[in-house]
Amino acid sequence: MAFYDSLFNVLGLREWCDSAVVKSDTPKSMAELLANAAGKDSVERPWYEIPFPSLDNLNQACDSIDRTRDMTNGLERFFLDDLKDPLKAVLDPLTQPLSWLLDGSLWLFTNTPWWVLIPIVLFLSFKVTRSWPTVLLVAVTFGFFAFIDHYTYAIQTLSIIFVCTVLCILFGIPIGIVMSKNDWFQKINIPILDMLQTLPSFVYLIPLIFLFSVTESKLYGIAIMLYAIVPVIRLTDLGIRLVDKDIIEAADAFGMSKKQKLFGVEIPLALPTIMAGINQTIMMALSILVIASLVSAPGLGVLVLRGIRSLELGVGLISGFCIVLLAVMLDRVSKKALSRINASQDH
Repeated sequence: MAFYDSLFNVLGLREWCDSAVVKSDTPKSMAELLANAAGKDSVERPWYEIPFPSLDNLNQACDSIDRTRDMTNGLERFFLDDLKDPLKAVLDPLTQPLSWLLDGSLWLFTNTPWWVLIPIVLFLSFKVTRSWPTVLLVAVTFGFFAFIDHYTYAIQTLSIIFVCTVLCILFGIPIGIVMSKNDWFQKINIPILDMLQTLPSFVYLIPLIFLFSVTESKLYGIAIMLYAIVPVIRLTDLGIRLVDKDIIEAADAFGMSKKQKLFGVEIPLALPTIMAGINQTIMMALSILVIASLVSAPGLGVLVLRGIRSLELGVGLISGFCIVLLAVMLDRVSKKALSRINASQDH
């Protein structure tokens, strides 16, 4: 006899419980299988053990209550039967440009000769940082990648990070600006950002795999962007909210419009905080790169997975070190650019 039988009898729900159609093909739990193997009809519990009123335990006393397995199966059927096709019809055309950008960037980066691409990267690094030691770090990093024949994989990784980071900036900064100006919009978005920031990396891939083909670049692009966009949104919102109110009042006294205040006062003063958000976005995009390689993302993550699957210790360690080296290089470049912004504002 199930533990909660008497509860449903006292509540007068026995007729409702017994009216349910019991599915004969419903799989049994492990505890039920072990009890049946021992020749028992049900799981015996000690008199002092009170089972928590979970779905499975309540189902034993009342067939009308679904079990946990029924709930998860129902959610799966809802997603696959009712939600998947409408979502796919809407998201496919909206996200197709992301595939084009990722594929085009990969083609451009990998087909540009090293003796053209590396000088361009060094020139851009110097323009952004104005620091010869940082430029030297970039040159040594790319030289090391080329020396150990990991240059192509590193360039593929850099291409993906470049596209995803730029898109995160283009979408994240406007969202952060709106959040800073609208408390109601901020209250709606904070729980969403909390969820995106705490959701395990693998969970991002579960709905995306069912919505898009594994061969489509947008699959890993969306996963990277969802994971990496949070810092730039949060720190843009924070940076603009932290602008000194006295400066805002002075701008109002000069008769500046909202647009003039935003682009002439608030964003320049919040730029160091926004740049810190961009730096974190780059780091988070790199951190999910190996996970994205599970769904056909090219680059250094592929070598890490190869090392795991084939138990090739050297391949895994070297490719992991290359990802760390790439992360250090991007971190130093972005932080040097941030320090230049801070120095220019101090003067």
